[in-house]
Amino acid sequence: MTPHMNTRRAAALAAVAAMVVVGVQTGAANADPSTPGAGSSASPRTAAPAFHSASAHTTAIKSAQTEAASAAGSLGLGAQEKLIVRDVIEDADGTVHTRYERTYAGLPVLGGDLVTHTASSGKLKGVTKATTARISVPSTTPRTKTAASARKVIWARGGTPVLAFETVRTGVQKDGTPSRTHIITDATTGEKLHSYEAIETAGTGNSQYSGKVALSTTASGSGFELTDGDRGGHKTYDLDQGESGTGALVTDDDDTWGDGTGDDRQTAAVDAHYGAAMTWDFYKSALGRDGIAGDGKAAYSRVHYGDAYVNAFWDDSCFCMTYGDGADNKSAVTGLDVAGHEMSHGLTAATANLDYAGESGGLNEATSDIFGTSVEFFADNATDVGDYLIGEKIDINGDGTPLRYMDKPSKDGGSADYWDSGVGNQDVHYSSGVANHFFYLLAEGSGAKTINGVDYDSPTADGSTVTGIGRDKAVQIWYKALSTYMTSTTDYAAARVATEKAATDLYGADSAELKAVDAAWSGVNVK
Repeated sequence: MTPHMNTRRAAALAAVAAMVVVGVQTGAANADPSTPGAGSSASPRTAAPAFHSASAHTTAIKSAQTEAASAAGSLGLGAQEKLIVRDVIEDADGTVHTRYERTYAGLPVLGGDLVTHTASSGKLKGVTKATTARISVPSTTPRTKTAASARKVIWARGGTPVLAFETVRTGVQKDGTPSRTHIITDATTGEKLHSYEAIETAGTGNSQYSGKVALSTTASGSGFELTDGDRGGHKTYDLDQGESGTGALVTDDDDTWGDGTGDDRQTAAVDAHYGAAMTWDFYKSALGRDGIAGDGKAAYSRVHYGDAYVNAFWDDSCFCMTYGDGADNKSAVTGLDVAGHEMSHGLTAATANLDYAGESGGLNEATSDIFGTSVEFFADNATDVGDYLIGEKIDINGDGTPLRYMDKPSKDGGSADYWDSGVGNQDVHYSSGVANHFFYLLAEGSGAKTINGVDYDSPTADGSTVTGIGRDKAVQIWYKALSTYMTSTTDYAAARVATEKAATDLYGADSAELKAVDAAWSGVNVK
């Protein structure tokens, strides 16, 4: 963190107090509209955070937390409300984005998260809120009974905040994926308010290999182990068909791992370990982020989960990725884009924390597809070249077709090409199609083209022609929107606003990039 941040934050608190007078509680403020345009050829002015180490990032969070009480008061929050700092991002131009969770009378406020945006001058540029409602409930004493394991919360995602219980039910989904269902019930009436599945999956498949790859391993005793000392100590474990714990750390005698087939148990571990490394490197190189949470600490991977389990998933409670072996127990679901997808669920949880249901759930899934695809292009692997197909190597359909298509999502038979009022009622893997299609249009444009040997033909809802700005710029815009402007309740309309703000920050208010963002959203009927 740069040494002048504390001075700026103190000035920002005064600016916040002034802003409250003119109605900050009525909604999220926009970024400073006076930002001069950079033009379409300009380089991103805030493409990566200014924190160059995990320790600087940690220091910034701790510093912001010491001033959270003052920030809450200046924002006009109630006496029983407190702010908890989750993240701080400082742009290269000195703009500071501080992400907060909120509590009320000591209870977590679900849907109470907010982000403040402060210019280098100390001027508050805006506040992005998950809810604009005043957080207040008549009583924090429930009138209904529930399981002893339930936690008491304030539910603010449904409009008027209410006292509620959050219960977590564990089990197994139909396809064998572990289930951790969060159920929110009104603590006064007992009415069910919301539910979502916390285990976030990518898809199903049979086989995946990335050819001969370099692995970062660690010498141990007379042999080696799959511990990546270059990337936060990421470890890869073999569950040996178990469904809990970590299993055994994968080891080897001569540091040559696997044989490229599912008959060798190390092969799945190689793909998972390699995928985690490429995702870490992509975050570092493209996003300036040191690991999933930005703190330099690694997640871990588990392979050989369950018996004939045809899926992979991210679990935030263990901060880990888990991969099944496919229907024949020899075709591990460890594709490069699958690994990037799963780790990116962790990135979303560490930033916007998009609720895994409704339109925000579709955006959550799409974020993982977007970054999983980006990891594949970044890796530049000759065996698995970059493309806009999701899970194309795992052969889920048995005929070589991919799990999802970004250029025209409906080609999978279920995903949405365009937004409509019912899209949030679809499964999140299908409602994600709207954002996946937006990203493809933003990066590559509409119409027919061939990229890395793959033919695409992307339509638009209104028949318009969209000109792409390139994948690198599209990634920067999506990441900045996710990390600084989206919140847990962001829907498609709010995602358009978030990406517009991100494009303005990065390229200017008169830029071709901002115009392309608008054109791409219109192309998927988000207006």
